[in-house]
Amino acid sequence: MTPTAPQTGKPASLAESFAGADPRADAQRRRALRRMKVVALSFLVGATGLFLGCRWAQSSGLTPTWVGYVGAAAEAGMVGALADWFAVTALFKHPLGIPIPHTAIIKRKKDQLGEGLGTFVRENFLSPPVVETKLRDAQIPGRLGKWLSETLHAPRVAAETATVLRVLVELLRDDDVQLVIDRMIVRRIAEPQWGPPVGRVLATLLAEHRQEALIQLLADRAFRWSLNAGEVIQRVVERDSPSWSPRFIDHLVGERIHRELMDFTDKVRRNPDHELRRSATRFLFEFADDLQHDESTMARAEAVKEQLMSRDEVTNAAATAWKTLKRLVLEGPEGLSDPSSALRTRIADAVVRIGGSLRDDADLRDKVDNWIVRAAEHLVAQYGVEITAIITDTVERWNAEEASRRIELHVGRDLQFIRINGTVVGSLAGLAIYGVAQLLF
Repeated sequence: MTPTAPQTGKPASLAESFAGADPRADAQRRRALRRMKVVALSFLVGATGLFLGCRWAQSSGLTPTWVGYVGAAAEAGMVGALADWFAVTALFKHPLGIPIPHTAIIKRKKDQLGEGLGTFVRENFLSPPVVETKLRDAQIPGRLGKWLSETLHAPRVAAETATVLRVLVELLRDDDVQLVIDRMIVRRIAEPQWGPPVGRVLATLLAEHRQEALIQLLADRAFRWSLNAGEVIQRVVERDSPSWSPRFIDHLVGERIHRELMDFTDKVRRNPDHELRRSATRFLFEFADDLQHDESTMARAEAVKEQLMSRDEVTNAAATAWKTLKRLVLEGPEGLSDPSSALRTRIADAVVRIGGSLRDDADLRDKVDNWIVRAAEHLVAQYGVEITAIITDTVERWNAEEASRRIELHVGRDLQFIRINGTVVGSLAGLAIYGVAQLLF
């Protein structure tokens, strides 16, 4: 475990906090920082040398006009260099080790800086309007569709999908998955009463006259059956007729029944308003109502449900489904392991189709874009504080002195230009002030 400071829970040193830092990159930054400090110091030393040279020239009586101008510029450059050295150094440490007020700012204000940085990121980068603008400008659905629609990329997506599925299947325990399937699917199907929901669905279908197609199908099948039912009817008549009945009478009765049956089924088939069809519809309406309100009908529906759910095929459905899926993913020539399998090919084809739809269908792109934006806005609205808390918490765990050194290591090189600019600008300002003074006085 990381050693912590007493009663704070914070790391004892920043070295542990930055364990993932690249030592070679840090070494390069350190060398670059030293070089820039030397350059900035050379500007101060140069200004100091010029100033001392001009003062020596003036004290020796050698006072050409330009000496005054150069001396004034060098003096102002020294002041600017020292002032900016103090400002830059005060960010990270006490100048010359003297605890001057309002110095070593990063060391003293580390936690406030971390909190301010987190707030700045949340308000300026993780606000819903900013996120929406960036996401819509990125045109993610269009770019994704164009990339997916290229057939060269489809096998790669299929391979990555296969890898993810294989890993998931291998990590999941059979008992856990079977339990989830059983609880979420099988038992949820068995828990509620079947009668009322089935009755409501049936009533909805009847209200939409969906039963007409089924009744027509049954009538057509009955008519086709009756066309070939002559032999069956004849056998039944001969079997059940009295022993004294003449054979030709049995044939006449059988033929008569066959003709009447064909005629009846043909009329039912051809006439949508036939009495038998109306009776069947009335029965279905009554049955749908009984399923919802009649206790005995609902009890019979529950009995049917219990009989179905107690069958081995249903009780073992969870295990069977998982074993089938697992075998499909991991085993056999049709599994995901074989790049040329039918399943991998179907995944690749589906990827190309999805990509083509995103590429060509503007409405679909807008819909997907809206999904992405809403999801991102929800995330930043609900979890923006938690996301930026990573910045705040991380900075709070840093050791103040080491954090100051490390920040200087990353940004100190660029800050040395402030010292250089201070020297140059101070010199120019001093030269201008001296020149104006010479003109006026």
